[in-house]
Amino acid sequence: MDPSSDSAPVDIYRDTWVRFLGYANEVGEAFRALVPVSAVWASYAVATAYAHSGESGKAVCVTVAVVDTFVWQALASVCIPGFTINRVCAACHFLLSRTTRWPLPVRKWTTTAIGLSTIPFIITPIDRSVDLLLDSTLRKVYPGGEKHAKEE
Repeated sequence: MDPSSDSAPVDIYRDTWVRFLGYANEVGEAFRALVPVSAVWASYAVATAYAHSGESGKAVCVTVAVVDTFVWQALASVCIPGFTINRVCAACHFLLSRTTRWPLPVRKWTTTAIGLSTIPFIITPIDRSVDLLLDSTLRKVYPGGEKHAKEE
């Protein structure tokens, strides 16, 4: 994006490196075998802070948009991806423990590498699933049936 152009303003939560903070908990889960549990919890704090950081500027004090954004971010950016990576890593570590004779550090690093490599593949399916879930539940109860306008 050319900073000198007079096009739409830059959204720091979507158009800069800040957007990657939303994946902090997935990275934390991928590293769970190698780092203290407190570091994993800290990664959730970073992802949660990111999920809440863009609400006030984008929502412009509209309760429906705030609720929709909060629920969507909590599910699509924190809860479901964190759980998914956690289970992928747990399964990987279990299978490596049962099927290989690799030393523990090698199994842990392999688990972490697989967990990290899983992240790009789960993003779109989780985002779309959360959209479908909200479209069929919460978004049906909004006043006037209005749907939160997603910025794409």
